[in-house]
Amino acid sequence: MMHSFVHEILRDYEEKRNRAKAFKEKRLQEVYEKVPTIKKIDEELQKTGISISKALIRGTEDPEKTIEDFKQKLEQLKQERAILLTENNIPLQYLDENYSCEECKDTGFVNSGQKCKCFRQQLIIKAYNMSNLSNVLKKENFQHFNLDLFSDKPSEGQSLSPKENMMDILNICEGFVFNFNENNEENLLFYGETGLGKTFLTNCIAKALLDRGNIVIYQTSFKLLEILEELRFKNNDDKEKYNLLFEADLLIIDDLGTEMTNTFTNSEIFNIINSRLLSNKKTIVSTNLSPKEMMDRYDDRIFSRLFSKFTVLHFFGKDLRWETK
Repeated sequence: MMHSFVHEILRDYEEKRNRAKAFKEKRLQEVYEKVPTIKKIDEELQKTGISISKALIRGTEDPEKTIEDFKQKLEQLKQERAILLTENNIPLQYLDENYSCEECKDTGFVNSGQKCKCFRQQLIIKAYNMSNLSNVLKKENFQHFNLDLFSDKPSEGQSLSPKENMMDILNICEGFVFNFNENNEENLLFYGETGLGKTFLTNCIAKALLDRGNIVIYQTSFKLLEILEELRFKNNDDKEKYNLLFEADLLIIDDLGTEMTNTFTNSEIFNIINSRLLSNKKTIVSTNLSPKEMMDRYDDRIFSRLFSKFTVLHFFGKDLRWETK
């Protein structure tokens, strides 16, 4: 399955490079029309580059001096070009090719030959059917987080109001993003009833980290266990898809408790959470279950990992019906 995704992704990269090239050509023609001298300089730069090659092939008495002379000429032409661009209020970067990923220049591979992070994220998006995530994250991100939706009045049995509680949670989540690449063993567990912003906030974190080039897998526990079941029992020997669960910079397991509970699911959830803890890979878990319900539903190993190795954040207050906002 992953092989077909690889071909799709490589085709996407080729299209991106072609678009970047076409946009650059279009901007170049605009500049040439506005400042024809720049076109002459570009032609001269090209000729000088060819002249260097020809001179070296023919052979010269002093190749080093020949190269130095050509270098000086190239430098002079580039300076003239830069001055003309500046005088005509054209940014120097205007004629660069604009790639969606500067790291790999939209090739999918970095200089070492390894897959770029953007390539691996594209694999995840396709393999885990997360293609709608980018649309969701346009609306559900820290910029659109509205604290005014939360009540100022203290909730029954709580010392803080929902708004004060959410301010604390928001600070922790923003700190989690800010310090994400630190070796601080921080993981987050969100719990509370539905409609209190847990999923919205996990989306905020996902968006912020994806924008910073981190690799993120986002799945509901129901879907995640369905994928694992398929990999395990339907002879789907897709090792890379399985390995990505352990290798992604961040794994978000949303709606823990919606999956079927049995020996297999308990074992897989423990394996994922524990393996990621051991390799210091970060995880966020959100659930509508209370701590008591989690204790009853999952074995002690899962419960103890979640409540001893995760920062536990309790969401409370009135159902906000975020989906309809």
